[in-house]
Amino acid sequence: MAEHPLGALRRALVEFARSASTEISTHDETLLEDLARRLPAGMPVYVAHTPKASLEEVVRVAIKVQSVGFTASPHLVARRLPGEKALRDALARLREHGIEQALLVAGDLDPPLGPFSSTLEVLDSGALQEAGLKRIGVAGHPEGHPAVAQAELLAALRAKQQFAARSGIAVHIVTQFGFNPEGICAWDRMLTQEGITLPVHVGMAGPTPLTKLLKFAVQCGIGTSMSSLIKSKGAVAGLTGFAGSPEQMLLGLVKGRSAYSGSRLMQPHVYSFGGAIATADWLHAVMAGAFDLTPDGGKLTLRA
Repeated sequence: MAEHPLGALRRALVEFARSASTEISTHDETLLEDLARRLPAGMPVYVAHTPKASLEEVVRVAIKVQSVGFTASPHLVARRLPGEKALRDALARLREHGIEQALLVAGDLDPPLGPFSSTLEVLDSGALQEAGLKRIGVAGHPEGHPAVAQAELLAALRAKQQFAARSGIAVHIVTQFGFNPEGICAWDRMLTQEGITLPVHVGMAGPTPLTKLLKFAVQCGIGTSMSSLIKSKGAVAGLTGFAGSPEQMLLGLVKGRSAYSGSRLMQPHVYSFGGAIATADWLHAVMAGAFDLTPDGGKLTLRA
């Protein structure tokens, strides 16, 4: 007997959530034991290199993330690296503690703190291969980048795809968070058309107050899906394709990837924006299937 469409959708939502990664800052270090009780062992937990954090702090917290049973993925921000020696020393410490994954992003510090101004320069240094990293995340921008043209973004992804092929290091894309699942799915199809076959870990916001989302969206240059909202907070309901909650976003992504057999959207990456415990509780509920779907599958609601 064929599976009922609503049952298939429920199963797809649970499976997608169970593949998720999430992100913390160095300020969340004291929450790690609590997070380990809420989230599954081995789950990838990224450690953000925020403007006020040092590389040493990111490394220290990543080591603790790994020690409580997660798969740590520290941020390596090219423009915040003091130098190649500092990068190599940090990588050596990470590998000593069994950390085999990192997220490599350019950052926006101008001028750069050290010799690196782009992720490609870090890749070309050879430091990541020599450190024995097995997996690297790189940035993706479904809504574009305020300072970089689309053609340049695609060229950089092609170069990173070539790096993966020649280095043997598995490379995946981690996207900026967004609020338009339809737009992200269109970007997913465009990647395939452009020959980009890297798997995509699609960014989405966890349960975060709207005012905080607006703040982070402005800071991160989130474009199309937030422009109307930033002008008028009351415009949420009228934004075409806009997902105003993590439940709507998750539902839209799962439906979109299910409709495209060539989708590269492999798993969600859930940003916590300082709400690490709330995000963990939300993920735990979805992973456990503690939600209801309307009969038409158009709305997902967590159970109280």
